[in-house]
Amino acid sequence: MYLETPRLILRDYEEADFESYYRLKSSPQTMYYLQDIKLTSLEEAKQDFRRVMEDQKRPDRRFYFFHVEDRQTHEQLGSSGYTINHFTPAGKLAHAGYFFYPRYWNKGYATEALKRILRFAFEENSVYRVSTGCLAENVGSEQVMIKCGMVKEAQRPGWEWHDGKLKTRLEYRLLKPEWEYLSNS
Repeated sequence: MYLETPRLILRDYEEADFESYYRLKSSPQTMYYLQDIKLTSLEEAKQDFRRVMEDQKRPDRRFYFFHVEDRQTHEQLGSSGYTINHFTPAGKLAHAGYFFYPRYWNKGYATEALKRILRFAFEENSVYRVSTGCLAENVGSEQVMIKCGMVKEAQRPGWEWHDGKLKTRLEYRLLKPEWEYLSNS
């Protein structure tokens, strides 16, 4: 898989990407809000990366998270994509996410990447529903969802244990007909 935007390349991971994959997913700042998928050891990273590489080859692929890099410098900025949770007659149901190094926050990269990923999901990959969410305090992440036209479905107080306390979680979604309407507006 290889996708482009005006500033970004979003592509499948390659074997040579292991070190950058590990560095990104083990970064305390980058993964602060994603502690459940943060890598904590080299061995854990090797197993995780092996699963990613194997899944990319499967006909019923589920993992569509991409290495995101700058088109000019080819420097890794982060990762963005979605995981297929269910296959239905109406289409695939997916959960999206994105995580970028802090030095690339507030520059529009996550929004640019997610918009391209949504286009791929709905136009080329038979996805019917994309959902995602964030902690309410993660205002930047919520703004990405809003800028991508996602619809707020829920605000769940005391929902997620994070950093020693229960915090409010926000849930967003976008359905294929909603995306088509936005794309044609």
